[in-house]
Amino acid sequence: MKKMKKKLLICGSTGFIGRNTAEAFAEDDSFEVYGTYFKSNPLGNSRIKMIKADLTNKDDVLKAIKGKDIVIQAAATTSGAKDIVTKPYYHVTDNTVMNALIFRAAFDHKVSHLIFFSCTTMYKSSDTPVKETDFDANKEIYPSYFGGAWMKIYNEKMCEFYSKIGPTKFTAIRHSNIYGPYDKYDLEKSHVFGATITKVMTAEEGSKVIVWGEGSEERDLLYISDLGDFVKLAVEKQRDKFQLFNAGYGSSISVKELVDRIIKHSGKSLNIEYDLSKPSIKTKLCLDSTRAKEILGWFPNVSLDDGIEKTISWYKKNSGLLWK
Repeated sequence: MKKMKKKLLICGSTGFIGRNTAEAFAEDDSFEVYGTYFKSNPLGNSRIKMIKADLTNKDDVLKAIKGKDIVIQAAATTSGAKDIVTKPYYHVTDNTVMNALIFRAAFDHKVSHLIFFSCTTMYKSSDTPVKETDFDANKEIYPSYFGGAWMKIYNEKMCEFYSKIGPTKFTAIRHSNIYGPYDKYDLEKSHVFGATITKVMTAEEGSKVIVWGEGSEERDLLYISDLGDFVKLAVEKQRDKFQLFNAGYGSSISVKELVDRIIKHSGKSLNIEYDLSKPSIKTKLCLDSTRAKEILGWFPNVSLDDGIEKTISWYKKNSGLLWK
């Protein structure tokens, strides 16, 4: 007897994480993959069934989630360093409404498993890798992250809440800075990796690349396929009704060194200028993902240098389509 495929929905399948996740699961014949879209064009992948849905609208959310076995919540109103610093309220409201509706719909429709992408903005800057238990709600969150961080913490707790009162299993993933194909590469909305790729790849030979801030802040960078592997393992191996995981490479790199490496891999000869008048977020953070390694058997496989090479190769092939 042929095994029934599990119906898997990726909310936000046209975004960076959502698209990569959708395409990864679409290669697995044990899943029937669905994806939501709204303002963006639907994906042109015949193995992904697209559903037009405004995820801040209750009826749209209920229709999209009805009949699905697994929901991966990758939808979000996102922003880069500029908006995080100058408009910290920008994406808090819509994301809170969106997640509340999605979690409730998963509960109402008795979805088997929901995976929620959180973040790491609740963690304080640290010289050592941080664990999930290192967040202390009684300590002040970095001011520029205050609204977004508490929004994510609230949504993590809503995952835990619904896991206690219904049949749905929940996974909350505090992932580090993700990079790779389909990331945002426009300078206003992208994070440091995507912005640097764009600056370097569009710079004339011998010209300069301007970096916001002094370049001393440090980031934990995880290649997108490693996050995809993480999600697959969570679907396959998580047994507890609720689990909170870190997902990071486990080491940090300064923005200054990152820019140097991207320039090196580009093959260009460029100078670097630091614009201290522009916003930057001065933190050092890398994640301890021991819990995920012990429970799921997950390890990151793509080194930073390999990830930069993969991203530059993809960018060269697709740069003409990025802003269309």
